[in-house]
Amino acid sequence: MAAGNRKRTKLINAALFAGVALQTLAMGMSAPALAQQTSERLDSLRPNMPEDAKLLLSANELVYNKDAEKVIVRGNVQIDYGGYKMVARQVEYDQKSGRIHATGEIQLIEPGGNVVYAEKMDVTDDFGNGFVDAMRIETTDLTRLAATSGERRNGEEFILNEAVYTACTPCTTKPDHRSLWHIKAQRVVQNGRTRTIRLENARFELFGKPIAYIPVMELPDHTVKRKSGFLFPKFRYTQKLGAGVGVPYYWAISPHMDATATLTGLSRQGFLLEGEFRQRFHNGLHTLSVAGISQLDRSRFTPGTVDALETNRGMIASKGDFEINPRWTFGWNVLVQSDNNFAKTYELSTFDGTTYVNQAYLTGLGKRNYFDLRAFYFDIQDADANSVAENQQPAAQVLDYSYKAPQPVLGGELSGTVNLTNIKRNRLDLDSIPGVVNRYRGLEGTSHRLTAELEWKRTYIAPGGIVLTPLLAARGDALGLNMTDPGAGYTGDYNNSDAATRRMLTAGLEARYPILFVGDNSSHVLEPIAQVYARPDEQYAGGLPNEDAQSFVFDATNLFDRDKFSGFDRIEGGTRANVGLRYTGTFDSGYGLRGIVGQSYHLGGLNSFATDDLVKAGANSGLESKRSDYVAMFGIDAPSGLMANLAGRLDEEDLALRRADATVGYLGLTWQAAMTYTRIEAQPLYGSQSDQDEIQTAAAYRFHDYWSVFGAITYDINNDVISRNGFGITYDDQDTLFSLVYKQERDTDSTLANDWSIGARISFRTLGDVNVGDTKFEELDYY
Repeated sequence: MAAGNRKRTKLINAALFAGVALQTLAMGMSAPALAQQTSERLDSLRPNMPEDAKLLLSANELVYNKDAEKVIVRGNVQIDYGGYKMVARQVEYDQKSGRIHATGEIQLIEPGGNVVYAEKMDVTDDFGNGFVDAMRIETTDLTRLAATSGERRNGEEFILNEAVYTACTPCTTKPDHRSLWHIKAQRVVQNGRTRTIRLENARFELFGKPIAYIPVMELPDHTVKRKSGFLFPKFRYTQKLGAGVGVPYYWAISPHMDATATLTGLSRQGFLLEGEFRQRFHNGLHTLSVAGISQLDRSRFTPGTVDALETNRGMIASKGDFEINPRWTFGWNVLVQSDNNFAKTYELSTFDGTTYVNQAYLTGLGKRNYFDLRAFYFDIQDADANSVAENQQPAAQVLDYSYKAPQPVLGGELSGTVNLTNIKRNRLDLDSIPGVVNRYRGLEGTSHRLTAELEWKRTYIAPGGIVLTPLLAARGDALGLNMTDPGAGYTGDYNNSDAATRRMLTAGLEARYPILFVGDNSSHVLEPIAQVYARPDEQYAGGLPNEDAQSFVFDATNLFDRDKFSGFDRIEGGTRANVGLRYTGTFDSGYGLRGIVGQSYHLGGLNSFATDDLVKAGANSGLESKRSDYVAMFGIDAPSGLMANLAGRLDEEDLALRRADATVGYLGLTWQAAMTYTRIEAQPLYGSQSDQDEIQTAAAYRFHDYWSVFGAITYDINNDVISRNGFGITYDDQDTLFSLVYKQERDTDSTLANDWSIGARISFRTLGDVNVGDTKFEELDYY
């Protein structure tokens, strides 16, 4: 064994770098989509030794032939230098020819972890030229590359002959596993001067059978970050659009700008043109999207819908996200289209939801404060030719600011909240059930509201372990109103003034008494909780616009909230007490239990949930009486993967079930399943005239290591119909993913452009994806 400095050890230097050259030769191998992944390793594989690197050489024999000017090391040759490790049976350095010869089970491990195997190597000592026989590479990203021989010419060309590339993640744990796909090429040439990779007589094989043949293909190497050209085609199939094939073209305009144009031929509707332009700035990104079509067969759509009435359809959208500094950001996203359903009908990516939110925003986030300013406009995408639902939507500007004092105030926490909201609506949004209820979800006109609130609370631990938390809060509102009076159809007392102010003062006290029980194999915490909030009556109860507190559900999650309304437009007034019991249990076996049960009591003043409201918020909620309904939630988690949750609301008098959500699920290595039962009793005053009972089921089963089948059904019990269903099959071995999905949604009014669809996806790791339609399956995490 010998050790020394590389400046004095030319032999070892040459032997080591010969091994590095071997790997460099090997990594020149590529394939169509492989070029970007493998070629970028070339620079990282070039020797980059520190000047003070130490070398360790171990061999059975070292021979120096002075006459022949050759140095030979034989027998279990091991070299460790600068993070590189090389093993070979023999390494020979010819000083006359300047060539290095290594033979016999050559193995090189480079600092990054890639491993190169070969039988013979012959390279020059300047590494400008060389040959390698029977080479094989295993990379850290679990890909494999093999070639019968490799050659480097003129220091700028890498040539691999009879090369094969594949990805094989399971091989790390299952050496006998064989990847479903690989790429073979008769010759691969990487040119460092032109910065290109050329494949000659390449073919892609799946299940051992060639499915794609490429006589010659030249691609940019890793040094070319972007290059204009055609991308892989996109496929799709839907009910009323037919089969489609899209051909994308990518245009690299400049280092900071690029664009993609896609022409999709649809068998039933003609050619859909899409374009996306992207420009990156030093602090953000702007994206401009356009699309358009001239429909060939409008009769495919339901008569009378906007899809059937329009021929020439299109859209333009802009999205920007920018960072002013690490704490402040601003941006926008805006969609303008020829009609209210184009993007949804043609399933344009990111624009195909039922509601598209146009907005501009400015956001700041500090250590203890938060600022958010936004302007909204809502696009309702439906088949209504008159766009009634969209015209009923407001344009809104909302400012939110919250702050928490960095230091305790009177020993407690002081926080403040500010909200400014402006609403403008051009058309009355009325949900009317004649003779039963009128819900004014939005009045025509303009309203402004400024809200400011301060809250102080402090926690004390009293003797005996009782936790006491006193609370004080003060809130004020100023409103400017220019809205059309709802008229005689509204049974409440609507405020007709142009301006109004209101206030609310709250004094509250919460008492908790956590009790810990510890057994031999478990621990339990039982915590009785009682709250009381003293407040004056809500001013203008039901007499002001209600835009942000319309969705109201009373359950165990908001039992202990100070104000149970969801937004700022309504304020909970009157004196109220909340009483409940919270339980948490843990077992050494891994089981966990949790639960909450309780009730709320209206003690005095005006009950805000019993007053009339433009949208009937609070009606049939369970809080409109002196004693509220009972609310409860229970859950169990098992180490086997089984879980169950039950939440519900029971009538305070006869314990009739008013609302329930029950879920049972199992998550295991082979099975994944869940079933949810939802019951919502009729709420006539809230606009729901019938009971809603629904069962949602979803399950997935894995078989044969990598195959899975999955499906989901949603059943409407009251109407005795299946409202949604879907199923699919997936193969996923981490290198190859194949998924086929069918989805159907019940179209009660024949307005959906496509009430069923088929989606497929095949993905090859390191190469890319081929998608046909949409394979997202929301009920389960399968794609």
